[in-house]
Amino acid sequence: MRATRSSTLNAEINVTPLVDVCLVLLIIFMLFLPQMVPGVKVQLPETTKSGDIDKRVFPITVKSDGTVYLDKLIVRQEEVPSALRQLHATAASRPIAVRGDKHAMYGAILDVLAASRDAGWQDVALVHVERR
Repeated sequence: MRATRSSTLNAEINVTPLVDVCLVLLIIFMLFLPQMVPGVKVQLPETTKSGDIDKRVFPITVKSDGTVYLDKLIVRQEEVPSALRQLHATAASRPIAVRGDKHAMYGAILDVLAASRDAGWQDVALVHVERR
């Protein structure tokens, strides 16, 4: 006579492999994501004297084609003043660093500087590269 064996199915999901895969993916994203999302590339003008840039600055970039970036967010030129007023409500304590491409129109950079001052910022600086 055969011995009866109770065969029951295990209805639980083994989450250990899932957690392992998620942790590996998390580590990969933590290591490589900062390198995949660089700042906006511009050719900064060169000067003989360079100032110190605060690490907590809010970067505004004006590219050679007139495109304006508030940090990494693209904003149309006519929307820059209203976007800066909205941003001033949350980031008023951070200084602004305007990075203008050396081939950008001078007026576009001045418009961004004026909009920053009109929005309420007093600490607004231009960023440049020190000539060696």
